Amino acid sequence: MTLFAFLILLVAVVTGYILNLRAARAIRAGGANLHSLDGFHGGFSALVTLVPTFLLIILWLLFQGTIIEALVKASLPSGTLDGLGVGEVQLLMSEIRSIAGGRVFGTPEDWKLAAADHLVSLRATSSWLLVAVTSVMVIGLIYLSRRTVSAEFRARHGFERIVHGLMVACATVAIFVTIGIVASLVFETYRFFQMVPFWDFVLGTSWEPQIPLREDQIAAEGAFGMLPVFLGTLVIAFVAMFIATPIGLLSAIYLHEFASSRVRSVVKPVLEILAGVPTVVYGFFAILVIAPAIRSFGTDLGLPIAPNTALAAGSVMGIMLVPFISSFADDALGAVPRSLRDGSLAVGATQAETISKVLFPAAIPGIVGGILLAVSRAIGETMIVVMAAGLIAKMTINPLDSVTTVTVQIVTLLIGDTAFDSPKTLAAFALGMVLFLMTLIINIFALRIVRKYREIYD
Repeated sequence: MTLFAFLILLVAVVTGYILNLRAARAIRAGGANLHSLDGFHGGFSALVTLVPTFLLIILWLLFQGTIIEALVKASLPSGTLDGLGVGEVQLLMSEIRSIAGGRVFGTPEDWKLAAADHLVSLRATSSWLLVAVTSVMVIGLIYLSRRTVSAEFRARHGFERIVHGLMVACATVAIFVTIGIVASLVFETYRFFQMVPFWDFVLGTSWEPQIPLREDQIAAEGAFGMLPVFLGTLVIAFVAMFIATPIGLLSAIYLHEFASSRVRSVVKPVLEILAGVPTVVYGFFAILVIAPAIRSFGTDLGLPIAPNTALAAGSVMGIMLVPFISSFADDALGAVPRSLRDGSLAVGATQAETISKVLFPAAIPGIVGGILLAVSRAIGETMIVVMAAGLIAKMTINPLDSVTTVTVQIVTLLIGDTAFDSPKTLAAFALGMVLFLMTLIINIFALRIVRKYREIYD
């Protein structure tokens, strides 16, 4: 029925647009001059119908589950929930929902069956009520917006006010989502540091997030030093950028300055296809092709190489990042005014000198943006590292050794049904907070570079 409600809304929006559009054309055909174009009258009706009704449907879907669950709890026999904890109540409601969905295990009590029937009835009633309310609302909004059509009505102003309000609302949601993300990281990180000393985490050189589950269990207390994890992240990111940056920049310069139009039309799309390849495919390529090749080459040279190496993961990650740097650099070179290039060639500079001394410095803001995006992608990559680099955190900068990254450890710590009440799970938030601060510093540094050169060449 939810889909039916959205279909009603879609039909209503189209109907309101057509009705107001025809009404505006009829007034114009009668010789009157309208303040706004006919399309603005139709658009005003469409937005007036769409925005309030869409918000109603979304709010209905958000709160109907909570309200229905409260009604089901109120209908349970007296004393059923007395003395039950929060988890026990949730388990009971989960069983009732399972029975309502037809998943019955064993022979449930009669009152549970009655509660499940009541839940099904409330859901059906809510769905039909949503359709009815949506229908009445769209009819009323279409009627009200139709009455606004006149020669004096400023439909364009109304249309633009609604669009402006939507943009402000979207920006506000984005801001509050960002605040919520940061607040959740800060809160859970604070809880982690209540259990683990701050300096042990920041300066610790051992990462073994294992804790005993029972008092009589023989286990280490756990080590939560972040340095091995972040060192592994930096090693893999460095290897990836060492490969991706020169290849990406040189390929962009070739495609922009030296390649013919036929070569560019073939090479550029093929190069950008790499950006759409799933990371798991890169992971398979790393463990099936790159890692065996590195081990074979190392054996010939007599070098000890681990089965999973940072070099294999970083190399494949660098190939994945080439399209990002190449595309941004190519667009940045194309945005440089042609007058700079022509002026350099006119005074006798060679094409190589023009690229290195004129085009490349002027395109630095866009190039830095591409490299920054590639760095963020390298730091946040998970699948390639899991498959090709390993899960063991080591204090090493040797790219031939096995290392791990922050994102891999976060995923490992939060796998399965986890409760955020132990340092092992809360450590994921501490790692995420430090990673957030590190990327924030990188962004600030890159923005300062962009601003400095943009002031020179704009």
